Amino acid sequence: MKPSNIIIVLGLASLIFYAFKSPVQDEWVVPQEYVNMPNPTDPSVDLAIGKALYNKHCKSCHGKEGYGDGPKADEMTGDLGDFSSAEYQAQTDGELFYKTTFGRDDMPEYTKKMPDDEDRWLIVNYMRTMKE
Repeated sequence: MKPSNIIIVLGLASLIFYAFKSPVQDEWVVPQEYVNMPNPTDPSVDLAIGKALYNKHCKSCHGKEGYGDGPKADEMTGDLGDFSSAEYQAQTDGELFYKTTFGRDDMPEYTKKMPDDEDRWLIVNYMRTMKE
């Protein structure tokens, strides 16, 4: 076999390998100032508002129960998470606030849609109720 044919075969094999490999998302690094940020809201107050905001802004991708199975989920390329999982619930409120606020990849930034920080904190409080 000619060297050029070997290169073509290896190239095609590589393409096939990467086409079927599941996409691995980089770790979502949250700045330390957010990791340790205290939640300024009372989780027992205004939970209905957090639920309403979640339903308006989050449910279409993350689903009613937070499993990442909303109607738009199939359009997304990244991992939508499972809000009921122990891994998700182990994050600090500050980490969840940061991710909800600034987003990345398919997750949009919400500082313009929800400019009031308190609204995003209320969503964090509501997401806490999704643990199994």
